[in-house]
Amino acid sequence: MNTLISAIKDKQKIMFANEGRLLKKSFFGLLILTLAFQTGNFGNIVRQSMVDAYLAVSVFVGFTLIVFIGLDSLTKFDINSFLEKTKKLHVPIASFLGAIPGCGGAIIVVTQYIQGRISFGSLVAVLTATMGDAAFLILAMEPSTGLLIFVLGIFVGTASGYIVDMFHGNNFMLANSNIELEFQKLKKTFVSKFNVFWLILFFPGFIIGVLLAFQIDVNNYLQLPSNINIVVLLGSAGAILSIFMWSLNPLSDFQCSTDKSRGFLSRVIDTTNFVSTWVISGFLVFETFMYFTSIDLKLIFDLWLPFVPLVAILFGFLPGCGPQIVVATLYLNGYIPLSAELGNAISNDGDALFPAIALAPKAAILATIYSAFPAIIVAYSYMIFFE
Repeated sequence: MNTLISAIKDKQKIMFANEGRLLKKSFFGLLILTLAFQTGNFGNIVRQSMVDAYLAVSVFVGFTLIVFIGLDSLTKFDINSFLEKTKKLHVPIASFLGAIPGCGGAIIVVTQYIQGRISFGSLVAVLTATMGDAAFLILAMEPSTGLLIFVLGIFVGTASGYIVDMFHGNNFMLANSNIELEFQKLKKTFVSKFNVFWLILFFPGFIIGVLLAFQIDVNNYLQLPSNINIVVLLGSAGAILSIFMWSLNPLSDFQCSTDKSRGFLSRVIDTTNFVSTWVISGFLVFETFMYFTSIDLKLIFDLWLPFVPLVAILFGFLPGCGPQIVVATLYLNGYIPLSAELGNAISNDGDALFPAIALAPKAAILATIYSAFPAIIVAYSYMIFFE
């Protein structure tokens, strides 16, 4: 993420500029679409992966985002004022805001810490509880697991925060800056023109996705010419449009989901496209690896099972939500155990780590390291007692 930090007198602004990002995204999107139009068995595998990713994951992520971003857009709740009035409960509040799917609540807590309004323990709590945009994916595919991670995040984050404050005190590494979080002022983008086409594909795609989830063969119930497969047609079109819109969107994935100044529909569509692209990438990484190597990745993970949660936890150290979506995709497809996903969910900080690294790098790094301890404890405890 291109982050520009400028100091103007006693006020610091976190500016999230978007220049230079579009070229990288366009290249990545073009690469995926190029693979999709390959001929032969490999091309069929790529296209089937895109269809599966869109109809089995993306449509449910979109529905989940409609619910959560809808609630977020409708509420007039002033979190900054609330934190000011509840100083004795900052740690559990920070954990709760961090556990909410997405990164918006966690980013608010991080900026409150940078301004010196909450303790370092609260920063550890929110980064421990945060799962970021990967939470939408888990909730869409396995609601019960998503709820488990939500509750676990609050509990573990709160316990970690109080323990850190108990050892370090409330004034440890406390910053004292006046921070404003600003984005490049682009409420509508070029890809917004395609929102109507996205919706035209999304609603029937969601219905088909639900039917497929109940093992209903949709093609048997639709009177279409024998050479037309509605599942493949709609899934391919939805996946291609999602990648196309994401790759040409000048906004960062961070801004797409957290900038409340943008419209509800644009936030839902742009964030769904981001998650969809990473889910498709996760599918393609696995399928491409299997196609060219014929290695049983599941067998490898099973052989190295004791180390899989640790690797997932280390992945959680990577800033941003993309790598964590890949880990969640591996779990949902049965390649890594739930213990690994729990470890990753606790250790990863989502996009909330970006502003923390920008203005309080030492605190951000230390808080991330601290989050590894509860991640290891939870992941391996679950593995020992339940797997």
